[in-house]
Amino acid sequence: MFHKNIKLVLVVILVTLGIWQFTENYIGNGIFLILLTIIPIFLYFKNEFILLAFLKLRKQDFAGAKNWLDKIKNPETALVKKQQGYYNYLHGLMVSQTNLNQAEKYFKKAIELGLSMDMDLAVAKLNLAGIAMSRRRKIEATNLLNEANKLDKQKMLKEQITMMKQQLKKI
Repeated sequence: MFHKNIKLVLVVILVTLGIWQFTENYIGNGIFLILLTIIPIFLYFKNEFILLAFLKLRKQDFAGAKNWLDKIKNPETALVKKQQGYYNYLHGLMVSQTNLNQAEKYFKKAIELGLSMDMDLAVAKLNLAGIAMSRRRKIEATNLLNEANKLDKQKMLKEQITMMKQQLKKI
C-alpha cells in the first residue's frame, strides 16, 4: 500500500511525463500516461486493502478480511477521512460477533467520520441499535432504528428493522 501522498506524487509525475511525451510528438505515449493516472487517483479515494477486505467479507471470510485490514498501518495518516470511516465500519462488523463494547466504538467512529453510501450508514446504525437494545437503552435504540429506516431507501433492511422494533416493544 502506498501512502496517500505518494499516490498524489505519482499522479503528478505521470501527468508531467504525459505532457512531456505530447511535446516530443509521442501522442500515443502521452495519452497512455494520462490514462494511467486514473489508477492512482482511484486508489487515492478507494484504498486497495479496504476493497480487498470487502471482497473477503462478501465471502464470509472474517479472518481474511482482518488480515487485509491489519496490513493498513497508521490508518489516521494513510487513509482519507471516508476511508477511515470504512476502516472502522469493517472492524465493527468483524468485532460485532465477539465484543459488543469494541463494536460500538468502531461503529460510532465510522458514523462520525462518515460513510459515503446510505446503505452502509443504515447498517452501522442498525448494528448500534442492536447493541443499545441489548443494553436496555430503549430510547437510543428507537432513534437509531428510525434513522436506519430513513437511510434504507431500497428497503433491504426492512425485515430486520421491523423485527428489532417488535423486540423493543417487549423491553
